[in-house]
Amino acid sequence: MLELKISHIHAARVRHLPGIHRDPFDRMLVAQAMCESMKLLTADRVLADYSELVEIV
Repeated sequence: MLELKISHIHAARVRHLPGIHRDPFDRMLVAQAMCESMKLLTADRVLADYSELVEIV
């Protein structure tokens, strides 16, 4: 398993996300998925409004 560290690029991306979700940790996960072109698997349906990279499981 590899660990994805939070970078300044991820943090900068969070600043530009719309205020769809208020949880800062979840917003960081979305920003990481966007920056790294990775899927974010979640049960939180609200996060799906951010990107097609967010997949509801």
